[in-house]
Amino acid sequence: MSVLRIPDMALVVLVGASGSGKSTFARRHFPATAVLSSDAFRGMVADDENDQSATTPAFEALRFVAGKRLEGGRVTVVDATSVKREDRAPLVALAREHHVLPVAIVLDVPESVCHERNAARPDRDFGSHVVRRHRGDLHRSLRSLGKEGFRRVHVLRSVEEVDAATIEVEPLLNDRRGETGPFDLVGDVHGCRAELEELLTALGYAIARDGDGRAVGARHPEGRRAVFVGDLVDRGPDTPGVLRLVMGMVGDGDALCVCGNHEQKLVRALAGRQVQVTHGLAESLAQLAAEPEEFRKQVHAFCDGLVAHYVLDGGRLVVAHAGLPERFHGRASGAVRSFALYGDTTGETDEYGLPVRLPWAKDYRGGATVVYGHTPTPDAEWVNNTICLDTGAVFGGKLTALRYPERELVDVPARQVWYEPVRPLVPEPTTATRDPDVLHIADVTGKRIIETAHHGRLTVRADQAAAALEVMSRFAVDPRLLVHLPPTMAPTAASTRDGTLEHPAEAFAGYRSDGVQQVVCQEKHMGSRAVVLVCRDGGARRFPGPGTVVTRTGRPFFGPELTDALLTRVRAAIGAAGLWEELATDWLLLDAELLPWSVKAGALIRDQYAAVGAAATAGLAAANTALQAATGRGVDVADLAARVHRRIDATAAFRDAYRRYCWPTDGLAGVQLAPFQVLAAEGAAFHTCPHDWHLALADRLHAADPELIRRTATALVDTTDEESVAAATAWWDDLTAGGGEGMVVKPLAGLVRGTNGLVQPGVKVRGREYLRLIYGPDYTAPEHLDRLRQRGLGRKRGLALREYALGVEALERLARDEPLWRVHECVFAVLALESEPVDPRL
Repeated sequence: MSVLRIPDMALVVLVGASGSGKSTFARRHFPATAVLSSDAFRGMVADDENDQSATTPAFEALRFVAGKRLEGGRVTVVDATSVKREDRAPLVALAREHHVLPVAIVLDVPESVCHERNAARPDRDFGSHVVRRHRGDLHRSLRSLGKEGFRRVHVLRSVEEVDAATIEVEPLLNDRRGETGPFDLVGDVHGCRAELEELLTALGYAIARDGDGRAVGARHPEGRRAVFVGDLVDRGPDTPGVLRLVMGMVGDGDALCVCGNHEQKLVRALAGRQVQVTHGLAESLAQLAAEPEEFRKQVHAFCDGLVAHYVLDGGRLVVAHAGLPERFHGRASGAVRSFALYGDTTGETDEYGLPVRLPWAKDYRGGATVVYGHTPTPDAEWVNNTICLDTGAVFGGKLTALRYPERELVDVPARQVWYEPVRPLVPEPTTATRDPDVLHIADVTGKRIIETAHHGRLTVRADQAAAALEVMSRFAVDPRLLVHLPPTMAPTAASTRDGTLEHPAEAFAGYRSDGVQQVVCQEKHMGSRAVVLVCRDGGARRFPGPGTVVTRTGRPFFGPELTDALLTRVRAAIGAAGLWEELATDWLLLDAELLPWSVKAGALIRDQYAAVGAAATAGLAAANTALQAATGRGVDVADLAARVHRRIDATAAFRDAYRRYCWPTDGLAGVQLAPFQVLAAEGAAFHTCPHDWHLALADRLHAADPELIRRTATALVDTTDEESVAAATAWWDDLTAGGGEGMVVKPLAGLVRGTNGLVQPGVKVRGREYLRLIYGPDYTAPEHLDRLRQRGLGRKRGLALREYALGVEALERLARDEPLWRVHECVFAVLALESEPVDPRL
C-alpha cells in the first residue's frame, strides 16, 4: 500500500488519459463536494457531458468554483485529463492566486486498460487514437511537472498501484492550531545573547548550560513555550550564543521559531551562494567562523528548516517575522513567505536607503492576533490587534516579549548600542494612514464578524446593524465618549415553588453546576442602567470634555447642564476616595444604576403602568359593585366575585410595586447613583478583578458623597455550603418583602470560564411583587405561573454571553489604546444585538 500525502488546502490535479480511472479514484478518496469534474461542468453548461464544444465555458466555470473553494481553504480536486501543459498551467496559476500548494496525481495505467474501460462505456465511442494521443502528451510532460509549479507529484504506474494507494491530508508546517500555549513571544534578538538570557530569566525560564557555561536551552517550570519572531542573527555581539540557546530550546520542545529575513540571508551565505555581506551579516559570518564546522552545519540546517509563519491557538494567534495580512494566514506560497519575511514595500527607498514599507497593520481587521518584528520601534504598541516586538535591542533599545494570552509586555534594556542604526530608532511614519479617531460607516454596516478574546467569533447580521445605526446616528452621544454598553442579563431558571417564578435556589444551583463555588449577591436597584465616564479635571488624553452619562442604548440621561452637575459630583467623590492616584488614571468608567426609575421612565410609568393600574382599578371596582348587586338579588356569583376580588388585590399590589420606585426630583436633588463596577481606567480593564474589589471601591465613593452615591447591599455565598445558601436566601426574602426588586448573582471572581466556555457573568433573581410589573398584576394565578414556568431562556442566555464578550472586548481594546473604530465596532455590535427577537420580559 502506498500513501499519497497531500498538504491541507491543496489543489489536487488528477492527470491521466481517458479511461485511466481518475473519476473512480476521486470518488474513492475524496468527498464528492471536493471533486470538480470537467464532464460534470460540460453537463452544467451544455446539458451533455460529452459535448466537447462546451469545453471552454465548462473549464471557466470549473476554475471559478475551484477558486471559491480554495478561497475558503478547502482541498479541491480537479478531475480532467490535464495531460497537456497548457491545460495544467491555469490550474497552477489558480493555486498560486489563492496561496495554496498544487499537487499532481498521475494515473499512468497501460493503454490497453484505458481502451477496455472506454469500450465498456457507450458514451466513449471515440477511437483508440485519442487514448494514444493522451498518453503521448502525458509522457512528454511527465518529467516537467515539478518545473511547472506542482509542489508534489505522485505517479501511479499500474492498476495495482492505483488500487493500493491511499490519501493522507497533512497539515501544513505552519499549522500549529492545536498548540494553545501559554506562549512568550520574543522580538528580534539580533545576536544579543546577554539580553536574551536576562529576558528569559525575567519571564521565569530556567536556563540550562553546558560544561563550558554556555546557555544551551531554557525551560519554564509552568510549561510555557517561547516563540521567536525571527532575526536571531546578525549585528549583535554573540550570534552563535543566541543560536545555541534557541536551537536547544526548539530541539527540546520549549520554543518555536519563525524565519526572519536575516536567517534567510545567512542560509544562502553558509551554502556558498553569492550574497551582499551587509546589514550585520559580516559579524555573523566572522563569529561563526570561530565555531566548529559541525556547529555551522547545525546552524545551516536549523535556519534552513524554519517556516515563514505559524498559526497557533486555534487560529487566534499568528506569528510572522514581518507580519501577515489575514488573507495569508495558514497559506503556503512564495508570496506568503515573501511577505512574512520582508513585509510589503512600495519599491522605493527612503532617505536612509532603506525600503519604504506599506503600513499593513493600520488597516488590519483580522480576528487573529498577529505578532511580528522586523521594523524596530522604540516601544511595542498594539495596532488593530497586531503588535511589533522589535524594539531595537541591538540598536541600544530594549528586548521585548509578549506574554500570551495575558497580553502583558516584558522587556529588558540593551546593555549598550551594539550596532549603529542606519535610521534613527523612531516610530514608523504615520502619514497617509487612517486617522484612529475617524469612524467610517463601512466599519459597522452590513454583516459583520467580530473576533472576541473570550467568546470567539460573533456575527452581527446586516438587519441588526441597520437597526443599531438608526439609534446610534439619531440619539447616541459623541462616539468618542461611547466606549462601552452594558450587556443584557438573563434571569435565573424558573422555580417550582408555590406562587414563585424566580428564586435564589435555582441561581445558586446553576452556578454550582458550572463549577463556580464563590458568588456574590448584589441588591438589584430598581432604577435605570447607566454607564458613567468621568474625566479628571474636566478632560483626559483619550476623551474630549468632562465625560458623559448614558443609558443602555448610548443615549444621554440628562441635558448638558445636569450631566455636568452630576459629573462634577462624581469627579469630586472619586478624588475624595483617592481613586485617581490609586488607579493612576485621568478618567474612570463606571457601571451603575441611576435612581429613581422615574427619572428616565416617567413617560413609560404614566402611559403604561399608571394607565393599566387606573383602568384596572376603575373597571374592577365597577365589576365588584355589579356582582354585589347580583348577590343581593340572590344570583350565585360567588366564584366570579372571588376571582374579581383576587384581581383587585393583585391590581393594588401592582400599583404599590411601581410606586416604590418613583419619587420627585429637582435637578440632582433626589437623584441617586449606585455604582457597582469599575469598568476601566487609563491602560486597564477590570473585568478580571473580583466583585468584592469593585464593591469596596463603590463603598468608598458612597462614603465620599452619601447623598448622591447609593451603596449596594451584598452577600457573599458559597454555593456548596447549605448554611451560606440559606442565609443568602433569607436575605433575599427580606429584601423583596420590603419592596426591593431582587438581586443579581455573579461569580465572585469576575470573568469565569467553565467546562462549556464562558460562564454567565450574572443572573437576576427578581422578587414576587416586582414581577407583577413584568408579567402583569395577576401573573401569580396558578394557571399563569404554570405557563410562565415554560419560558425558554436559551436564546436570552446566549445573547447575554455574546453581549458580555463584546463589552469586555471593547474594554480590553480601550485599555490597549487601540483606535476608536476598533473599540466602537464592539460597542456598536452590542447595540445591534439588542434587536435580537428575544422576549423582553426575560
